[in-house]
Amino acid sequence: MKRYQDFAVLLLRIAMAIGFLSAVLSRLGLLGKQSSGWENFLAYAEKVNSFLPKSFIPPIAIISTFLESLFAVLLLIGYQTRKTAFGASILTFLFALAMTYSFGIKEPLDYSVFVFSMGAFLLATIEKYNWSLDEFLSKN
Repeated sequence: MKRYQDFAVLLLRIAMAIGFLSAVLSRLGLLGKQSSGWENFLAYAEKVNSFLPKSFIPPIAIISTFLESLFAVLLLIGYQTRKTAFGASILTFLFALAMTYSFGIKEPLDYSVFVFSMGAFLLATIEKYNWSLDEFLSKN
C-alpha cells in the first residue's frame, strides 16, 4: 500500500507542476494557437481582481507568473516540496477567493481551483517525498 501512496504523491507533484507550467506557457504565448497571451492574461487578472485598483494588476500578474513558474520547477524536481506545496496552496487559495468575489462561487468550482489548492495543501502535509531531490539530499 505504501508504494501506491508514494506513487500517488509523485503523480500529484507532477500534475500540479504541469498545471502551473501550462498556465505560464499559455500566458507567455509558448503554446502556439492555444496560448492566451500576456494581454489576455492581464485582462483576465483585472477581472479576477476586480476589487483592486487597476494599477495593481501588472505587479500581481508578474508576481503570480514568477511564483507559478518557481512552484512548477520545484515541484517537478521535488525540492523544498513541503514549503513549495504550502506556497502553492496559498497562491491558489487566494486565486479561488478572488474568483469567488469577482464571479461568484461557480467559476472556481467549475475550474477546480479549490481542489488544486487543497491538493497542494495535502501535498504539504506528506511526511516524506520519495523520488525527489528532497529525498536524495536527506540521504547525503
